Amino acid sequence: MPVTLLYHDVIRHQDDESGFAGAGAARYKLRVSEFHRHLAYIAEAVDCAPGVLEDVTQDQRTHWLLTFDDGGLSAATDIAETLEQRGWRGWFFITTDRLDTTGFISTAQLRDLHQRGHVIGSHSCSHPSRFSHATAEQQYEEWYRSRCVLEDLLGAEIRSASVPGGFYSTTVAQQAARAGLQVLFNSEPTTTESVVNGCQILGRYTVYRGMSAPQAAGLLSSSWPRYQQTLLWNAKKFAKRTGGMGYLKVRELLLRKAYATES
Repeated sequence: MPVTLLYHDVIRHQDDESGFAGAGAARYKLRVSEFHRHLAYIAEAVDCAPGVLEDVTQDQRTHWLLTFDDGGLSAATDIAETLEQRGWRGWFFITTDRLDTTGFISTAQLRDLHQRGHVIGSHSCSHPSRFSHATAEQQYEEWYRSRCVLEDLLGAEIRSASVPGGFYSTTVAQQAARAGLQVLFNSEPTTTESVVNGCQILGRYTVYRGMSAPQAAGLLSSSWPRYQQTLLWNAKKFAKRTGGMGYLKVRELLLRKAYATES
């Protein structure tokens, strides 16, 4: 299976200019210059463009994918054009309740991304803070309504989605499949595919602000950086399960302190 990189937003000046506000979101937002360096190093590490075929198991032409969560404004103002300069396309997962709001793409920009050949998918309607803790019916509504919104706007079938916040469970996948989704990305750093009720479940390797360009490219070219991220992710997974809302509060406090001087 391909190695999939998970990016979020790219910012020019302030952390909150694109995507969700707050320090927790800022952790995943790269400066424009930082993003350009990442792509330059990645281009040296790969021998083909990232894949955009939604039936990932049938795509034998590529071994890597580029995904972008949330649907922040920078998807249209910086990211897509930068990818296209290299002949690349990405997967953009949209939080549909945020369309046409401050910091997020507009419906016109969404249609433009689709027409330019980028993959558009669901990132739920409201981006719940702990998606896997919602009831099964709430999860289904988040997937189904967001898919319907995107299909109505684009006039095309929406088959893919990504899990908001990394809070994945088997129920989350079951409800995605029930809502008609066929490919679901979570935040588990793995290249192992699983299938839940006919829906492909794929992991991703997360890119953070401050990760060097060689480190980002190394996720594609070497198994050791991927193994290191897997170890860290499993430790965080244990903390999430045992800490609950307390984990989120402590995390937000630490990140607020870390990013307070970077805006």
